[in-house]
Amino acid sequence: MWNPRNSCSFHETAMLYKDISGIILAGGRSRRYGRNKALVQLHGTPLVERVIRVLEGLFENVVLITNSPEEYAYLRLPMEQDIIKGLGPLGGIYTALQTISTKYGFFVACDMPFLNSPLISYIIDQREEYDVVAPKIDWKIEALHSLYRKTCLPEVERLIRNNEYQTIRFFDRVSVRYVEEDEVRRFDPSLRSFLNINRPEDLTRISRRPKEIEQ
Repeated sequence: MWNPRNSCSFHETAMLYKDISGIILAGGRSRRYGRNKALVQLHGTPLVERVIRVLEGLFENVVLITNSPEEYAYLRLPMEQDIIKGLGPLGGIYTALQTISTKYGFFVACDMPFLNSPLISYIIDQREEYDVVAPKIDWKIEALHSLYRKTCLPEVERLIRNNEYQTIRFFDRVSVRYVEEDEVRRFDPSLRSFLNINRPEDLTRISRRPKEIEQ
């Protein structure tokens, strides 16, 4: 039985964040991929396990948000199903902020194979009293590589009531610290942290470059 706590990580000897939960969103239907992409393997390791390996090295509490918990039972992680299904990532954020016991959640998707522990730590360390800390690359906000405080819940609920499901729509109503591109590139010069796998050809393309992948 695979145990993520036995995996090596950048922070394996460091103090884990106790006031922040690591949240993995795995509630999507993977329509573009054609099957559950979280369990697709990259160099012998399912994508979701690559994500867990990084978050387990950073956070004392790691939670998987999924509507198919039976597929992930072997991971032996705490899991929550969407409180309101069909809302996309916003529904996963809402569920996690409602259910976690910590003050903050750091949110990532299940199909991000190149998460960077030092970058995540830097983002977290900017939190001060902000409600959100989010990377911003040029004009694009990386909402699924971001830190959210539970104080965001009223604004998330407002979006849901208004049938608005784009996460960043509430950012202008809370305090946000944007981590700009030059800050991100100090830790991740090629911005690989934000790459995700949407289609089989995405996986095929990156699988052809094993040395870069494992750096």
